Amino acid sequence: MHDFAFIGLGNMGSGMAKNLASAGSVIAFDLSEEALKAAEAVGMTRASSAGEAAAQAKTVVTMLPAGPHVKAVYMGENGIFDNAADGALLIDCSTIDVDTAREVAGVAQSRGFRFADAPVSGGVAAAAGGALTFMVGCQADDFDTVKPVLEPMAKAVIRAGDHGAGQAAKICNNMLLAIHMIGTAEAFALAEKLGLDAQQFFDISSVSSGQNWSMTSYCPAAGPVPTSPANKGYAPGFAANMMLKDLKLAAEAAAKAGASTPLGGQAESLYALFDGLGYGHKDFSGIMAMLAGRLEALDN
Repeated sequence: MHDFAFIGLGNMGSGMAKNLASAGSVIAFDLSEEALKAAEAVGMTRASSAGEAAAQAKTVVTMLPAGPHVKAVYMGENGIFDNAADGALLIDCSTIDVDTAREVAGVAQSRGFRFADAPVSGGVAAAAGGALTFMVGCQADDFDTVKPVLEPMAKAVIRAGDHGAGQAAKICNNMLLAIHMIGTAEAFALAEKLGLDAQQFFDISSVSSGQNWSMTSYCPAAGPVPTSPANKGYAPGFAANMMLKDLKLAAEAAAKAGASTPLGGQAESLYALFDGLGYGHKDFSGIMAMLAGRLEALDN
């Protein structure tokens, strides 16, 4: 029996699983043969299916693309629910809609499992560096069990509330991030048109009232923040098509809740345009190239 099963070794999951392996033995599964070989190379055991992985671990962690994938892996034939040990702890770190998270949690509870939705913030670099923020939705009594599992992958683990609350927090956070990034990119593009050097503008704005994370940690203009994707051809830390997915989730949640999110809607439209132009695979900060009228910079 392994300490952990990790299912979903994509851009985020591969780094997360590697950090989790520092805390105990991991059996891993992914549809990608390349991902499984990489997991084996750092000491993980490969499984032939999600069900096999779940059957051989005390705790199961999943990181999957969207709600339908989560339902299939947990609730499908030979999935996690059919194979996990009695009373196992199940933690889904995917970003999905609130309703699906609550549906899966309800089935988990009915079958005697402990379940948490725990989406993350931080991107690929933070996943690799064990510096993610986890937003957890779970029963209050389960949080003390969930938190130690996530800590090897985290800089912060915060309980947002009961099941689904983690997803609600993630959707709201990413909508805000998208709005901040667009505003920051617009400001840098305007500064350039007005004759300001990007570094000069950064030096002023980063210590003024316009300061925000999208500027100081993930600057969309090349130069001021050497580690930002802008200095690497906008290679994705967080792809624009994934941001678009999250904005669609925010729009759906807002419609169901009767909430007004006009800037969120505008952000969705702009990222839909960026994706439609063929740049969804680029980092979401690459939207600056579109706003600045320099899409050719993304073709290198």
